[in-house]
Amino acid sequence: MLPRLGAKYQVACEVIAKPKEDYLTDEYFALDLPVAPAIMVDEEVVTEGSDVDDYQLECVLCRHLGLPAPAPREKVWF
Repeated sequence: MLPRLGAKYQVACEVIAKPKEDYLTDEYFALDLPVAPAIMVDEEVVTEGSDVDDYQLECVLCRHLGLPAPAPREKVWF
C-alpha cells in the first residue's frame, strides 16, 4: 500500500519494522511514538495499533499535500 501511494503522489515512505518486543520497551514509550502497527503522515497519526483502509490513508496524504481528496471507491464484494 505505502509504496504504491508513495509512487502515485511522489512522496518518500519510510518503513520501520522491528520485533514486536522492541515496541513494548520503556525506551520506545519514552519516544512518544504511536503504538505499533502505526502509520504517520508528517506528525499526524493516521492509525495506531490497527490496520488502516487504503482510501483513508490516501485522503490523509492528499490533505497534507494540498490536493483534493480522491473519489470514493466502490466496494467489491466477492
